[in-house]
Amino acid sequence: MEFLQSTDKGQFSDDASSVTPKRASWGSPLEFILACLGYAVGLGNVWRFPYLCYRNGGGAFLIPFFLMIILIGLPIFFLELYIGQYTALGPLKAFSSIAPFFSGVGYCTLVVITIISIYYMIIVAWTLFYTAVSIAGDLGWGSCDNWYNTDFCYSGKYDSACRENNTGIATDLTYYLRQCMSIGDICTLSGFEPYDGKLCLDGNETIPWYTNVTRIIAAEEYYNERVLGRGDATWSNWGSIQWHLVGCLFACWFIAFLCVIKGVQSAGKVVYFTALFPYVMLTALLIRGVTLEGASEGIIFYLSPKWETLLDARVWGDAASQTFYSFGVACGSLVTLASYNKFTNNCHFDAIFVCFTNFLTSIYAGFAIFSVLGFQAQLMGVSVDDVADQGPGLAFVAYPEALLQMPVPQLWCILFFFMLFVLGLGCQFAGIEAINTAIVDQWPFLRKRYWMVTAFTCFSCFLLGLPMCFSGGVYLFTILDWNTASWAILLIGIAESTAVSWSYGISRAMKDLETMNMKFNKVIGSYWRAVWTVTIPVASLGVFIFVFIDWTSPSYGDYEFPLFADLLGWAVGLSTVVFFPIGVAYAFYKGYRGKDLFTPTEQWKPAVFITDEERSAVYENPAFLS
Repeated sequence: MEFLQSTDKGQFSDDASSVTPKRASWGSPLEFILACLGYAVGLGNVWRFPYLCYRNGGGAFLIPFFLMIILIGLPIFFLELYIGQYTALGPLKAFSSIAPFFSGVGYCTLVVITIISIYYMIIVAWTLFYTAVSIAGDLGWGSCDNWYNTDFCYSGKYDSACRENNTGIATDLTYYLRQCMSIGDICTLSGFEPYDGKLCLDGNETIPWYTNVTRIIAAEEYYNERVLGRGDATWSNWGSIQWHLVGCLFACWFIAFLCVIKGVQSAGKVVYFTALFPYVMLTALLIRGVTLEGASEGIIFYLSPKWETLLDARVWGDAASQTFYSFGVACGSLVTLASYNKFTNNCHFDAIFVCFTNFLTSIYAGFAIFSVLGFQAQLMGVSVDDVADQGPGLAFVAYPEALLQMPVPQLWCILFFFMLFVLGLGCQFAGIEAINTAIVDQWPFLRKRYWMVTAFTCFSCFLLGLPMCFSGGVYLFTILDWNTASWAILLIGIAESTAVSWSYGISRAMKDLETMNMKFNKVIGSYWRAVWTVTIPVASLGVFIFVFIDWTSPSYGDYEFPLFADLLGWAVGLSTVVFFPIGVAYAFYKGYRGKDLFTPTEQWKPAVFITDEERSAVYENPAFLS
C-alpha cells in the first residue's frame, strides 16, 4: 500500500481519471451536524462517561473532562473539520498532501477507527440482544432463579418483598443467600453481634450490617453469564462461542450496511432518527429516575467532587481518553465527514455546537445513571459506590435493574435498549464511512460500486469481531478498549496539530478559514492560534506522560490478565502509531529531504478552484462561492 504517489518531479499527484464519479455530498448542512452529533454522542455518553465518572470520584471528574474539551477536544474537532472541508479529501490523502513528513498520520487514524469499529459493534450487539429478549418478554435480569445465578445473587424485586414489614430492629428481613434473612442473623454469619435493622456490633463499635457481606445484583450475573457467557473462561481457556452474540453481531453489521449502502446520501437521511430519538428516551428515563426513592443520594454522589482524585494520573488520562473517545477525534472520521461538506459551510459553528452538546449530554446522562444508582443503594442498604462493580457493564447492570421497577417494565426495556442500539449504531456510520473513503481514495473507480465497498468493510469487521463472541471475548474487548482509545491517540492528536500549525503554518490555516467564509475577531482568532500551536501539543504530551507515571495493566473485574495479554495490549496500542515512522521513512525513500518534507504537495488545495481575486471577493460577499 503506497503512502504517496509521486510524479517525475517529486510532487504528489492524484492519479484518478477524469471519468471518476463525482464525490457525493451532504443533502443539507443539518445532515452534517446531525451526522457529527450522532457520531460524537453515542454509547460513550451513557455507557462510558458515567462509568469513568463513577470510577474517578463523581463530580470531580467533570473538571478535568471540561478542561480536556477546551484544551484538546474542541480544538482537534474543529481542526479535523477544517482539513476535510477545505480539501474535500479523506484523511489518507489529506495528511499526505499537507506534508510528506506526515503521510503516515492518515494511516494511523485508519487503524484506530478500524479497531474501534470492530470492538464497538460488540457493545451494539449486546444492546440488540437485550432488545430482542425484552420483546420476547424474557426479563431474566431481575430473577435469582436462573441456572447461572449464584447464592450471592441479589434482586431488588425479591428484597422489596422481604422488607415489606420491617420496623428497624435486628429481626428486619432482607434478601440474602437467595432467601429472606434477618439482619441479626447476617451479623452473626459475618462474625459480629446483632444491633438493629441497619447496624451490627463489632465489640463496642457499630458498623453497617453489609460489612463483609457479598451480594451481586441479579442484572450483573445476567450480563456476565447469560449475555457474555463468561463462566470460567480465562485467557488460556477461551470457552465456547456464544451463538446468540454471533447472530446479534451479524444483524448489527447488516443493518449498518443498509444504512451506509450509498454513503452520505443514505446515511444523511438515517441520522435524523439516530441523532434525535435517543434524547426522547433519555429524558423519559431521567424523569423516572429522579422520582425513585434514594435518587437524591445518587445525584449528590455524582455532584460531590472528591478533590483528592485530581492528583491521580488515571483521572486525567481517563478525561483525555473520554474526550478523544467520545468526540471521535484523531480517528479520521471527522475529516471524512467534513470532506463531503460544501466549501463555505460554517464548520466553526458546527464544531462548537456538537462539542458542547456532547458535553451537556454526558452530564445529562450522568444524572439518569446516578439517580438509578442511588435507588439501587437505597434498596440494598449500602452506599452508592458499593452498588455495582466498576466496568463497562455499568449500563447493563444499573439500568436493567431500574427498568424492572417502572410501570410496564417490558415496554420500558424495549424502548431503552432500542435507544442504546440506535445510539451505538449511529456512531458506527462515520467509522464505516472513514474506512470506505480510505478505500475509494486509493482506488477511485470503486466509487461506482460503493455498495460493494460497504459490504466488504462490514463483512470484514464482522469476521474480525467474532473472537469477542466467545466466553472469554470480553477480555479481548477490554484489551482493545484499554489500549486503543488511550495513550496512542494522544500522539496522533499531537501529530495532526503539528502538521497544521507548525508544518503548514498557522497563518496560512487561518487564511484558509477566511477563504471558507469563517472570519474571527481577535479574541476568537487568538484562541484558535494558541490551542492549535501550543495547547494541543503541550496538553496532550503532558497527559501522555501523566498517564504513564501511574500506568496500570488492564483487567476485568477481579480477573488479572496474564503477561501475554498485557503484551498484546501494547502491540495493539503501538499498531495505531507505527505507520507514522513508516510514512516518514517512505517519504525519505521517495527522495524528500529538508524543507521539502514539510512543504504542502500539489494535492493540498481548496476543494473549489479559487484565484486570489476570488479569494478577496469571498471576504466581501459570503455568497460568492454558493
